[in-house]
Amino acid sequence: MAPAGGDDGSTQPEQEVTPVFFLAGGTGISAETLGNLLLAQFPGQAFTRRKIPFITTTEKARAVVAQIDAVMSDTVTPLAFSTVSDEALRRELQETRAAFIDLFGSHLDTVERVLHVNATHSAAALHGVGDMLRYDRRMKAIEFAMEHDDGASLRNLDQADLILVAPSRCGKTPTSMYLALQHGLKVANYPLVPEDFDSSELPRPISHLSAKCFGLLSTPARLSQVRGERRPGSAYAALAQCSFELRHAETLYRTHRIPSINSAKMSVEEMAAVIMQSSRLPDLG
Repeated sequence: MAPAGGDDGSTQPEQEVTPVFFLAGGTGISAETLGNLLLAQFPGQAFTRRKIPFITTTEKARAVVAQIDAVMSDTVTPLAFSTVSDEALRRELQETRAAFIDLFGSHLDTVERVLHVNATHSAAALHGVGDMLRYDRRMKAIEFAMEHDDGASLRNLDQADLILVAPSRCGKTPTSMYLALQHGLKVANYPLVPEDFDSSELPRPISHLSAKCFGLLSTPARLSQVRGERRPGSAYAALAQCSFELRHAETLYRTHRIPSINSAKMSVEEMAAVIMQSSRLPDLG
């Protein structure tokens, strides 16, 4: 690729791309999440990302170090974010010449001192598998969310910790699944369709459960775009139809004092955090 040209005709050097590795003894979800949270504070930088999960032996740890060090150069230093909990494996990984960011051990020692208890150093415990009650609760929450996705089932709605209400394609399903998987919450989601706006009342299946409801909104342009990807050129995706549904949904939420958020520019993680805080829901996962 040719160097980029400046406004004055001079050439500008291409931006260096920093290799980033997410290292873990388990699935790597935590390393990836926490590492990306830190990288997001450097929006002007370019990164290549690679996750290396299930680092469970000394041999694999040494191979990972060799792999990371192989991309070192005089001008680029890779970043290695690690949530590996085993002390022997952490020592091996720390031999890398890259910048090693220990997201686990550096804080674990502090917690051990405060609690006067030694940690298990178990990768399974990091994801709730070590506590079978918590793990079972999360699995049951996922089953509940799947059964009650998009109004598919109205059975046992009263057992829901939360009911997400919104017009189609406002983010109900991914948010429901995230809350179930990460926080062990039983979340149902109920779609608002044009017929529901003929009345100022909540749809009958959720009319007695308004205290458990939380509304999602979007912008007409964003909703039209998302729907258009699914059904191009349809009335369903028309800007006027999206505006109609969002306007009436907002009125419905306001009438029944249902809290709501606009999902147009929010990630699922952000939406989940706001919903849990607003609804004062416990983290059961």
